[in-house]
Amino acid sequence: MLPKKPTASNQTQRWTFAQLFALVKRSPLMISQGVIHWVVVGTAGGLFAALYWNVLELLTHHLQRFEGFSLLIVMPLAGLIIGLVIDFLGNPGEIAVIVDNIHFRGRRLDARKNPSMILASLISISAGGSAGPEAPLVQVTGSFGTWVADRLKLQGEDLRTMSLAAMAAGFTALFGAPLGGAMFALEILHHQHIVEYYEALMPAIVSSCASYLVFAAITHLGIAPTWHFPQYHLEKIDDFAIAIIFGIIGAVAGWIFMGIFRGCDYLFARIPGRIYVRTTLAGFGLGTLAVLLPLTHYFGHEELESVLTTGIGAIFLLTLALGKMAAISITVTGGWRGGFIIPLFFTGACIGKAVAVLIPGLNPALAMICTMAAINAAVTRTPISTTLLLSKLTNLSPLTPILFASLVGFFLAPKVPLIASQLKSQKEATELKGS
Repeated sequence: MLPKKPTASNQTQRWTFAQLFALVKRSPLMISQGVIHWVVVGTAGGLFAALYWNVLELLTHHLQRFEGFSLLIVMPLAGLIIGLVIDFLGNPGEIAVIVDNIHFRGRRLDARKNPSMILASLISISAGGSAGPEAPLVQVTGSFGTWVADRLKLQGEDLRTMSLAAMAAGFTALFGAPLGGAMFALEILHHQHIVEYYEALMPAIVSSCASYLVFAAITHLGIAPTWHFPQYHLEKIDDFAIAIIFGIIGAVAGWIFMGIFRGCDYLFARIPGRIYVRTTLAGFGLGTLAVLLPLTHYFGHEELESVLTTGIGAIFLLTLALGKMAAISITVTGGWRGGFIIPLFFTGACIGKAVAVLIPGLNPALAMICTMAAINAAVTRTPISTTLLLSKLTNLSPLTPILFASLVGFFLAPKVPLIASQLKSQKEATELKGS
């Protein structure tokens, strides 16, 4: 009888992988083990983002058929389901929780909250909430980065770096801008210090590039510009003055939005009962806004194209911008899940176009994009990544005016940020509120 062929053990496999990494170590090139880890994390982030996006499109295709007064039934029902998901599976939190975890709570993101975040955000976005997929993608991919870091027994800054690289992968997949996505993952963490964890920048860029290629190959999104703005060419020095003016307008809009947001948060926080009561009432509020202002329905990815291509009056555009601010605030503070970057871009575009309509001779593309940049930079405190993202999303090659507007929005923002966890300590929050 022939002896049994020995099976490959896990120990042999570990030894084989170790040999491969040893070859990388002995390479005369700059490549290292870390690069392979970042690529793996980015690839996994791109795969998840593509799957999430395809499921989201499928759900949205079915729910978009409901219009008009039927939304007064459909959206409260969606809110009830969202609340029940969160009540049974746990509250996954929002971007503030992600920032807090990266700063303090072991530098890790908890994957146990992912089922709740995935289900709640898919229903929230596909049902027409004014929040986009960026927050769920960042949380889920970031927690995968933490999981990989745990498998590799990484500690301290190395663990945080892996989580940040994975967060960048999730953000990049949606926006199709690897450099902007990498910068955003680092900028969003603090209200003042632009790139505090600078050692994570290269890992975030590498992971973002891998995620972008995978997501674009599967979905065919992110290659061309997302929105088709009118052509703009930087030819006059006066355009920088215009960019600064629209930066001021965007900063004022950011203050107004934060006021509305905090007002909604105050009201929803005082609603008694379990969370599904709040999410159901939020659904009714969103449904009412969608009946009155249909373009506030959904997070603005497709609706912004309608603003670009339709001749809309200035008064209606400003009304639409206020309605969108209210919709974003009700969505997020009412317990629905998602991010508010694209909705803020939509709001800024409405305000910029309204001013361009009122003042003939202004370039509408410059007015809209600069206002979009300023309001987002004022609210999220991300001037550099906002500039890079908008340059890619709108195909505006002279990004310098966008940078001017973003910086103006950033520096004219209130000292106390909307995302409270961007303040790294209670002492810092107290000092800013007292100043």
